Amino acid sequence: MCGRYASSRRPEDLVGVFEIEKWEPEESLEPDYNVAPTKEVYAVLDRPVKDADSPRPVRQLRRLKWGLVPSWAKTPEGGARMINARAETVHEKPAYRRAFAARRCIIPADGYYEWVTGRQERDLEVEGKKKRPRKQPYFVLPADGSVFAMAGLYEFWRDRTLPDDHPQAWWATCSVITTEAETMPLAVAPAQGPHSLAEIHPRMPLMLTPDRWDAWLDPSRTDPDDLRALLAPPPAGLMRAYPVSTAVSNVRNNGPELLKELAAPEEGTLF
Repeated sequence: MCGRYASSRRPEDLVGVFEIEKWEPEESLEPDYNVAPTKEVYAVLDRPVKDADSPRPVRQLRRLKWGLVPSWAKTPEGGARMINARAETVHEKPAYRRAFAARRCIIPADGYYEWVTGRQERDLEVEGKKKRPRKQPYFVLPADGSVFAMAGLYEFWRDRTLPDDHPQAWWATCSVITTEAETMPLAVAPAQGPHSLAEIHPRMPLMLTPDRWDAWLDPSRTDPDDLRALLAPPPAGLMRAYPVSTAVSNVRNNGPELLKELAAPEEGTLF
């Protein structure tokens, strides 16, 4: 699952990392250390530029709203529930299959937050029998400090209640693809607490390593079987995790202090 993440890198930083050809400075977002569903987020995508001389796809850095609204939806109200798409079924689910075939993106992040629950509660969550209570939050990020490139999908939805020239006539939305969490040991694990991502939560955002970026973003690749091969989990041992303050559990809190590593889980939280 991915329900919260941090994104503090400036557009200037992302341009070089992802070889961005087009982005608009006026669309810059402030660093966000507590990105929650329905917020606007950065996404990297390959798409022709409107009214350009060439129809070739151009790598762009765009602002999208987190929470995918399918193009056929009657209203955008369900977007807040469509923040994640499962890698195992994304090719066949009506809400995601069109975007999977033609509108794929990368959602850059510093890392993501997840809350540890007891083993029995996690088993119940996997079976869909119980909503987990949030306990100790952990921040999960690449061990080498590189950008966490989350596989994503994007869609455009037309609000038919507004005229064509209205600034909110079109919604551009996205979803993060998730996969089964790694069971292998973390590259750097906390002294107290989980030693693998699966011990934190059974799901994790699908991280794309740089060797898959071009293929994932290429809109000319539309064959579902070909694309599903790109959904394989990244090599094990690339991630680290550490406990952070429970202040991150409140979406109103935001700031670099949320990423501060704690020496041990906060008192009253459990692994």
